Amino acid sequence: MSASNQVTPDPYEPVTSALGRGSMPILTVQNIHKRLTGGVSALQGMELAVEEGQVASLLGPSGCGKTTLLRVIAGLETPDQGQVCFAGQDMQSVPVHQRGFGLMFQDYALFPHKSVAENIAYGLRVQKMPPRDVERRVQEMLELVNLTPLAHRDVHQLSGGEQQRVALARSLAPRPRLLMLDEPLGALDRTLRDRLLEDLRHILAQVRVTVLYVTHDQGEAFAVADHVILMADGRAVQVGTPESVYRHPRSAWVARFLGMRNLLPGRWVGPELVETEIGRLQVGSCGEGDTMVLIRPEAATMEDRVPGAKVLGTLVGRSFRGTLLHIAIQCASGMLLAFDLPATTDIPTTGASIVLTIRPDGIVCLPE
Repeated sequence: MSASNQVTPDPYEPVTSALGRGSMPILTVQNIHKRLTGGVSALQGMELAVEEGQVASLLGPSGCGKTTLLRVIAGLETPDQGQVCFAGQDMQSVPVHQRGFGLMFQDYALFPHKSVAENIAYGLRVQKMPPRDVERRVQEMLELVNLTPLAHRDVHQLSGGEQQRVALARSLAPRPRLLMLDEPLGALDRTLRDRLLEDLRHILAQVRVTVLYVTHDQGEAFAVADHVILMADGRAVQVGTPESVYRHPRSAWVARFLGMRNLLPGRWVGPELVETEIGRLQVGSCGEGDTMVLIRPEAATMEDRVPGAKVLGTLVGRSFRGTLLHIAIQCASGMLLAFDLPATTDIPTTGASIVLTIRPDGIVCLPE
């Protein structure tokens, strides 16, 4: 077994999206296959199930099929095989404009020559809603996204964050049965994106619409969604709450995608005890044979009284991250490990020896 930390794809089987609270799903995708022009397989047996009122995030790297799946559900693409059902109805023969779904893309597609209010009203007028009802609904949406003072301003005069809220309000105004957001914060810088995440979560909780939220950013998915569907190569590889996906990754590939790099081969040598190249580690589970050991970045502490395995290494890097100190240590075997410690931790200077305690609850054993 190699101790390399090089990222290589792991074998995995398709996963059916489990429901969070035992309810019947309002949206189901069953065995969807889709080939794009040139024969590229964008979706390969994709499965998912989403409850009514749930914010479900389609999370995965670029090219994994997230946007193609959204387009299939919306009716903009026809699958080669499989079925999309909403509220018990097969969507195959339902035209796009009759599905009652809202779709918001990363570029927002706002009308630059129209005001904020006119952009929000557009879909309502297409539906031939009475003018008085249009006016009332636009006002509701302006209040929801906190843009009432900007109602008559042209959208080209708005900031990126304000344009994002206009696009969201326009998508929500017709009361869609399903709202699909494709990388809605992708065009914004990191600072603005982080600030808008909380607003977006609050808005979606208020309207209680069923949401499919596409992103390649795990932090964004975990912050906004209550159900995560992690995709790779056109299929779901793990589903669950943000907490369960993070704490119990199904494979080394999932762990690496979520930003966890402390992966090393091991072998069970006793109950809750695994032998690795950095020594014997206590874990919170039992098994036998070979395994892949994941040490989460928050598993380490310099507090000597905390139960767990001691790991000796050389501090080779440190980076201040606000509330955290990100450190890198090199063990005697040459293995590099990275950890996040509280920013108040008193650590030695770079190049000095360091002893860390690895808590058992921060270690996960994956299939070898």
